[in-house]
Amino acid sequence: MTQTQTGPDLAAMIDHTLLKPDALPQDIETLCREAVEWRFCSVCVNSCHVKSCAAALADTDVKVCAVVGFPLGAMATSAKAFEASRAVADGAAEIDMVINIGLVKAGDTRAMARDIQAVKTACGTAVLKVILETGLLTREEKVTACNICRDLDVGFVKTSTGFGHGGATIEDVRLMRETVGPDIGVKASGGVKDMNTALEMVRAGASRLGTSSGVAIAKGTADAGASGAY
Repeated sequence: MTQTQTGPDLAAMIDHTLLKPDALPQDIETLCREAVEWRFCSVCVNSCHVKSCAAALADTDVKVCAVVGFPLGAMATSAKAFEASRAVADGAAEIDMVINIGLVKAGDTRAMARDIQAVKTACGTAVLKVILETGLLTREEKVTACNICRDLDVGFVKTSTGFGHGGATIEDVRLMRETVGPDIGVKASGGVKDMNTALEMVRAGASRLGTSSGVAIAKGTADAGASGAY
């Protein structure tokens, strides 16, 4: 990644995201059309929309990503695993799960690992991204969570849900990349709304970007009207 990288180059790194609870079917249809037009990596949606997105994107290279245990991460592990398996059955190629933040704060690394592993197993061949919600964690807790994710060989670690508690920061992305190493992806999400911010995240080590402002980023403009989430 160089500083001269353009919007179209960044597009292939973007998970084009719509997670608002009041999203209408026509909004999801627009999301899919935009993802195809701009050649984004995926659309990222709540699991109730996976089947319709998979149908809309069936003849394209755009993947469907579903969030699981979203946005709190405080569900029973079995519920997260079921949601993941159902989303994969409906056509999701990637799953973004929220870590159990209370377990992280309690330092219960065994329970943290069991929670993540159960969802990873339920994903089958689908890629698992683990959302840390970094705005709620200390530096030590972020490192611990990243180490567990690295040891479990997840696909990505991800900064934030984008629903409160702060979003992605350069410092967090850099720390996550340093901790997981080069073989696990790092997804920056939350507050990535323009090309300059996107490029800063990539230079810090992000290999994927979660944003509701994908079109603005691809165009090289700021998206002042984008939702606060993502």
